[in-house]
Amino acid sequence: MLEFRKDAEHVVRQIQAGERLILTYRGKPVARLEPMEETGVDVTDPFYSLDRLADAEGKSLSNREMDDILYAR
Repeated sequence: MLEFRKDAEHVVRQIQAGERLILTYRGKPVARLEPMEETGVDVTDPFYSLDRLADAEGKSLSNREMDDILYAR
């Protein structure tokens, strides 16, 4: 954690270069940092259909209402 707090940009560059890192707090592992896999956008994700749900005449929806609609909760 100390190295991350001192120079987060350097740590991020290491991860971008392919390194995997374990963050520790008081000597115990608490998080793993690793590069993200490059994947394309999943066009079936309901998030990308929000524009079709918009109603120019309707009221704004809360985040919870949007989640309920998008993810069928």
